[in-house]
Amino acid sequence: MSQPPTVSTDAPPADASDPAAPSASAAVRIGNVLFHYRNGLFPITFLVLALASRPMLFGGTLRSDAVLDAIGLAVALSGQTLRAVVIGLAYIVRGGKDRRIYAEDLVTTGFFAHSRNPLYVGNMLVYLGLFLMLNSVVGYLVGVPFFLFAYLCITAAEEDFLRRKFGAVYESYCRQVPRYLPRLRGIGETMRGMRFNWKRLVRKEYGAAFAWMTTALGLIYWENFRARGAEASRGVLAVVLGVWAVLLIAYLSARFLKKAKRLSSD
Repeated sequence: MSQPPTVSTDAPPADASDPAAPSASAAVRIGNVLFHYRNGLFPITFLVLALASRPMLFGGTLRSDAVLDAIGLAVALSGQTLRAVVIGLAYIVRGGKDRRIYAEDLVTTGFFAHSRNPLYVGNMLVYLGLFLMLNSVVGYLVGVPFFLFAYLCITAAEEDFLRRKFGAVYESYCRQVPRYLPRLRGIGETMRGMRFNWKRLVRKEYGAAFAWMTTALGLIYWENFRARGAEASRGVLAVVLGVWAVLLIAYLSARFLKKAKRLSSD
C-alpha cells in the first residue's frame, strides 16, 4: 500500500482552541458563506444560468452537437468517478457540522494522500461537463467562472480552518500533497492496499449522482426540443425518459436500502 504523507507533530496546533474564528481574508469569508448555502445555492445557480441561456448547436447540427454532449458527459462522469474513488477509499465529512466547516481529524489516507481536495476537483469536473452539454455563452462566461471561484473560496476557508486547528501537522501535509491535481505516483498502490467501501459510496453519493445525471438528460432533450420542436423530438424524449426511469429505480433502491440501514459501514 502507498504510504500516506508523513506529517510532523513537533509543533502544537495553531489557535486550535477556536478553529471556527473568523478570518480577515475576503476569500475565506466568502468561502464560509458559500459552504453554508452550497447545497441549495449551487443547483439553483446552474438552473438559473441554464434557463437564461441560449444553447448553441456545436457545429450547427444536432449530429455534431451530440459529439460535444458526449464529451461533456465523459467529463462529468470522470468527475463522478473521481468522487467515487475518494469516498470509497477514505472519506471526510463533506457537510461539515451544522453546515459549517468542521473536522475532527486530518484525513491523509486514501486519495487524500495524492490530492488535498479531490472531491472539489470531482465537483468542478461534473459542472464543467454539464456546461459543455449546455454549450452557451452565459454558461462559459458566467457559469464556469462562478463555480471555479466558489470552489477556490471554499477551499481557502477549509484551509484556514484546518491550518488553525492542526497547525504544523497540516502545514507539513500541504508541503507534501498537491492542493488540487492528484499526484499520480503511488495511486495504484493506494487502490490495491485499501478495501473499497461500496456501501459507504452508495449511501453518500446516490442523491448527488442522480441529480446531475437527471440534469444531463434534461439538457439533451431541451436542446433537441429547441432545435426541432416537440413533435420531432418525441423519440429523444422516449429515450431520455427510459434512461431516467432506470436512474430513478436505482435512486429509490439506494434510498430504501439507506433508510433500512442496510448500507451501514462494515
